[in-house]
Amino acid sequence: MTDQSPRQLISSGGAFEAVYGYSRAVAQGEWVHVSGTCAPAGHEKSDCYTQAKAALDIIGRALEGVGASFADTVRTTVFLRDINDAEEVARAHAEVFGTVRPASTLVQVVSMMRPWQKVEIELTAQRGGYSA
Repeated sequence: MTDQSPRQLISSGGAFEAVYGYSRAVAQGEWVHVSGTCAPAGHEKSDCYTQAKAALDIIGRALEGVGASFADTVRTTVFLRDINDAEEVARAHAEVFGTVRPASTLVQVVSMMRPWQKVEIELTAQRGGYSA
């Protein structure tokens, strides 16, 4: 059976959304998919922890826009430019998801859209799917 609930598209106003034709988040039915999210301009000199927290703030607002929260997260994927930053990102991730404990993958990548970006995070959530 196909889910016929309306599709919700959330924009964060990021520069690449219109250029590449994507949404920050898409929700349909109980599922929410949040696109890969990096720290915005203004974080050019920030460490990886601070960039991860900035990305998570954007993701949190996108989730709120579709009536979800970090507690609904079932999976995250974290992309790092330098695997040596894994501990910094793990700290930021644990601060947000420590009790939720979603499935998660962390991989090192060669590059990001902007040369100063160190981390990108995407996630999938199921609205109403978790209660602590």
